[in-house]
Amino acid sequence: MKITIVEYRPEWRKLFDEEKELLGAVLGITAKVEHIGSTSVDGLAAKPIIDIMIGLEDFSIADNIVPKIEALGYDYIQKYEVVMPLRRYFVKNEHEMRTHHIHMVETGSEFWERHLLFRDYLRENPDIANEYAALKKSLAGREWKDGNEYTDAKTEFIRSVERKAKEQATMQARHVNSFKPTDR
Repeated sequence: MKITIVEYRPEWRKLFDEEKELLGAVLGITAKVEHIGSTSVDGLAAKPIIDIMIGLEDFSIADNIVPKIEALGYDYIQKYEVVMPLRRYFVKNEHEMRTHHIHMVETGSEFWERHLLFRDYLRENPDIANEYAALKKSLAGREWKDGNEYTDAKTEFIRSVERKAKEQATMQARHVNSFKPTDR
C-alpha cells in the first residue's frame, strides 16, 4: 500500500470550517470541534484527509451522538473501541476516496491534550513542521502493509515533539503563575 502525501492546500481550512458548521448544527453546544492533524498546520504537506477532533465534556453521551454523526455521511468504525474504548472513530468517503476522519473523545483526556499540543507546536515551530513533512514524504515512498504501519513509523518523531510541546506548555504555565501582583 502506498501513502499519498501532497503539498499543503489552503482549501483544507475551508473544508474543515464547512464540516465544523455541519457538526455544530447536530451537536449543539455539547461539543468542541477542533481541526487536528497535518491538514490543520499551514504549509505542512499531508495526506489529503481532514482530521477532526470532537471533544465532549461528558463522554458518557458519546454513544447517543454516534447516529447524529452517521446522519452526516460518516461511517462509524466500532472495532477500534477494543483498543481505544474512550474514543469514537468515524470516516467519510466521497467517490471512494477518504476525505475526513473524526475522533470523538473527552475534553481534557490524554488523547485530546496530546493532539492539541502536537498541532499547536507544529504551528509555532515551522522548522519542526518541515522536519515532519520530510519524514512523511520519505515514508510515503515505501510500500506498507496498511496505513497503521505507516502511522507506527511516525510514532517516535511524534512522541518526541509531544514531549517538547508538553515541556514548553509546562514552562509557560510556570512563567504565568510566577507573576503575582504585588500589594501596594
